Amino acid sequence: MTADDHIVFIVDDDERIREALVELLDSHGMHAIAFESACDYVRADKPDVPACLVLDIELPDINGLDLQRQIADRDHPPIVFITGHGDIPSSVRAIKHGAVDFLTKPFSDADLMAAIHAAIAQDREKRAERAEIDMLRQHYLDLTPREREVLPLVVSGLLNKQAAAELGISEVTLQIHRRNVMQKMAAASLADLVRIAERLEIPITHSRRVGGN
Repeated sequence: MTADDHIVFIVDDDERIREALVELLDSHGMHAIAFESACDYVRADKPDVPACLVLDIELPDINGLDLQRQIADRDHPPIVFITGHGDIPSSVRAIKHGAVDFLTKPFSDADLMAAIHAAIAQDREKRAERAEIDMLRQHYLDLTPREREVLPLVVSGLLNKQAAAELGISEVTLQIHRRNVMQKMAAASLADLVRIAERLEIPITHSRRVGGN
């Protein structure tokens, strides 16, 4: 991991804690930016790289758990909570809503670094998945209107002649459209195309699926 392929955001109102965490992360070759309030963090421009948010519970402007709730519907880095006032209900709430870890001060450097590495790995995976979905959506947009009609019929398991009859076209024309769909969607097989359609949540209007009777 290099210092320019990730970032760790730190939100803590204690200047000594912020400085210590930045120094710790720097010693591990990790890039960090620290904020003393949630408001400063929310307003800041953030680079589009895998990230982790190390978040204190008790902040001057908002409770860290409330910030977690407020940004839940946005794309935000996985959260590692740190607090000097930990309790079981808070930790349960934090983890239930997706936090990677909930560490009570004083915590060990090893525990914090393990949590941060896990958070960044999680964010990398999430970003890769989003990028793949975006690519599949672009492939789908490249289909012609007719090819978009063919796709759900094909993945529903209809035979070529059945799908052709459904659309009122010849079986040969259907086969051409089907081949184009496979190529444009970069599907290696019919099963692969079915998985792609499921990931894109394309409505299937026929009940006969691949492998069905």
